[in-house]
Amino acid sequence: MKYEIMKRTSWWSFATFIILCSACAASRNTQPSIAVSPTDDNSQFVSISEAVPDAILEIRYYSTYNFVGTRIDGYEAPTALLTRQAAEALRAVSDDVRRQGYRLKIYDAYRPQKAVDHFVRWAADLPSTTMKPYFYADLDKSVLFVQDYIAEKSGHTRGSTVDLTLFDMRTGKELDMGGTFDWFGPESHPDFCGNPETGEYTGDNSKSPTDRSITAEQFAHRMILRRAMLAHGFKPLYSEWWHFTLKDEPYPDTYFTFPVRQLVGR
Repeated sequence: MKYEIMKRTSWWSFATFIILCSACAASRNTQPSIAVSPTDDNSQFVSISEAVPDAILEIRYYSTYNFVGTRIDGYEAPTALLTRQAAEALRAVSDDVRRQGYRLKIYDAYRPQKAVDHFVRWAADLPSTTMKPYFYADLDKSVLFVQDYIAEKSGHTRGSTVDLTLFDMRTGKELDMGGTFDWFGPESHPDFCGNPETGEYTGDNSKSPTDRSITAEQFAHRMILRRAMLAHGFKPLYSEWWHFTLKDEPYPDTYFTFPVRQLVGR
């Protein structure tokens, strides 16, 4: 009798276990997965010129002065767009640096997926190296994918990332950052020749394949921009001193597809 009771109890426990496991599996299968979703809805975007009226725009991908050498697909006007939240945070950055004697200069902000696709096609076209001396002189074009300079997705396409520098109101020129926007190489890294966490200049240029370097003043200029951006809710990218993304970006899983153009009626 005792054996029978134990036998029935064991069977019931096993059956209960199976039912619970099945329920858990079903629950997992019905949970909404986090997916990257494309959309052409621009209703939550604003023009940087509207949010930050004193920002200077030099939209490189609307021009031919970029690493591709032609206007990039999806750039239909020399304007810059951001999500409302990112634009508000950028205005706070602008107020901050203006008190220090600088203005923001914008190279790029929201970037449609069509533009990213253009970069990918260009990177696969190895003979096309018109702008190599200006943007990737130290690299063979064949490594741009491998070293993550070109990728099939970009944070810019989520609408809360901006590429920018500082304009010195005293001299009437861009602040000297020791390197050009979109330079492909370790010289563009925030930690090149210094420690961005402490702001200390070390002069260590050992990462440069051709012994390039930047001065203590140039590193300090990069830090002025970095400190202002971080103080107002942006986070940096490890490989580009000019690139920042809003920490609490509103659309972390959405890739927008609408072109860069003037927003009508806003």
